[in-house]
Amino acid sequence: MTDQAQEIAQLDRVIHEPARLTIMLILDGVSEADFLYLQREGGFTQGNLSGHLTKLEDAGYVEIEKKFKGKVPLTLCRLTGEGKAAFAGYSQRMMGVLKGNGSAG
Repeated sequence: MTDQAQEIAQLDRVIHEPARLTIMLILDGVSEADFLYLQREGGFTQGNLSGHLTKLEDAGYVEIEKKFKGKVPLTLCRLTGEGKAAFAGYSQRMMGVLKGNGSAG
């Protein structure tokens, strides 16, 4: 197996799935985002976004807070410390793969 293939095989599969990668990218750029913002920016259906957020939450990468703004339910999402570290590691490994020289760093 080539070094590049080994790097690809070691990518975090929880993050590597395109929809979850999109969520991680969005959340990495903001301190927190509400469900509707993520849905709109990522082009997700409600059920699809909910399912992917659950997988990210189960992995410990995303924290989900449900509360009310007045009488309207509000779901806020943010990366956890573990999620930030996992995404940074994923990004570093992916950059190495794209550059063709193994892990960056």
